[in-house]
Amino acid sequence: MKSKDYLKDISEIKDLMNKSSRFISLSGLSGVLAGIYAIIGATIAYFLVNNYSYGTLLLDGQIFRWVLLDLILIALFSIITAIILTTRKAKKNNAKIWDTSSKRLIVNFLIPLVTGGLYILIILGQQKYGQAGALMLIFYGLSLVNASKYSIGDIRYLGYIEIILGLVCALFPGYGFWLWVLGFGIMHIIYGTWMHFKYDRT
Repeated sequence: MKSKDYLKDISEIKDLMNKSSRFISLSGLSGVLAGIYAIIGATIAYFLVNNYSYGTLLLDGQIFRWVLLDLILIALFSIITAIILTTRKAKKNNAKIWDTSSKRLIVNFLIPLVTGGLYILIILGQQKYGQAGALMLIFYGLSLVNASKYSIGDIRYLGYIEIILGLVCALFPGYGFWLWVLGFGIMHIIYGTWMHFKYDRT
């Protein structure tokens, strides 16, 4: 009986240590909404390319700038939504929103993401557009995997999926748009829904 009690105590201590070193207030609903934003943004981009530039996105600087603005707005809305919903969840759970674990999470998420973003901007400036979608997926996936050490570990699986989709996108650039929608749109909705029911409703 005492042995079972010791094992239970050790398990509880391990759980407390894990929670103290990880930021676990991420909102699954924010992932769902990020996916919806991505699909809406992709629809707008598709409309712009096919109705105003006749499929010549690479040749029309004006349309390209509109599509780039579209991508920036998707990222901005996703970030704002994540901050609002995560803050609400943290307050509900009486957890700190800005502590050592959240700082580590943000730093480890941003290192691959910023590096990838700068690299993508460099190649876009050189008019090398073909691999931009693949690189977005790959570097975003690396960011998720890197950040999973300081958050809900399950996000690394989404990261693996994004990396795989990015590699497939690099192999088949003609399907880049649809793979981008699958990675940033559909997979976010699926993963966010799963995370919401697994973590947010407990």
